Amino acid sequence: MRQFVFEDITADEVARRAELYTPLTNSVRELVDATIRTEVDPDTIGAARELIDRATALLRAQQCDGPHGVRYTADGTGMPWGNPAIGIRNAIAPPMVVTRDGDHRRVADVVLGAAYEGPPGLVHGGICALLLDHILGEAASAMTGTLTLRFERATPLGPVHLEAAVTGTDGRKKTVRGSLSDADGITVTAEGIFIMPRTFDDPEGSP
Repeated sequence: MRQFVFEDITADEVARRAELYTPLTNSVRELVDATIRTEVDPDTIGAARELIDRATALLRAQQCDGPHGVRYTADGTGMPWGNPAIGIRNAIAPPMVVTRDGDHRRVADVVLGAAYEGPPGLVHGGICALLLDHILGEAASAMTGTLTLRFERATPLGPVHLEAAVTGTDGRKKTVRGSLSDADGITVTAEGIFIMPRTFDDPEGSP
């Protein structure tokens, strides 16, 4: 099972790979959207499927076994490129780009289109949960222990804004609060307890 994978590569090589894979993923993301919304005739669908199958065979000619894992470099640069929230090689991801706003606060803006629809014209609640879980985890730099969501109202498809901040610390536990908003205000709030991993030199950890 792949977990954290060290790669001894330079920052330039990371940038080169990102530049290579991002357009590919964007193309697949466009394909997903087109597949959902197309109304072409059956013959055109058959022709498109053949092209997609050929492209899939090309990409499968050489691939890693199992999941992609989280790669990292000697300087600590992470490459979670298969992540379903932020992965630049994952067409399921919107993708969400998380930025820092202080030491323990994170913000992100993302556009959610047809691939994320639940009720008609609205974002699926599970997608809201996915994005909030991720941004709260980034704010804490820790793993989810508990996560509680309150859906204030439905979230329309389109641009949304997310933010999260650490509000308390108790040993390895961090309390984090966050929200998801549209142009008219907050649609979902979240609160969670996030757990810092134990260090190698402190296997028992603190409570």
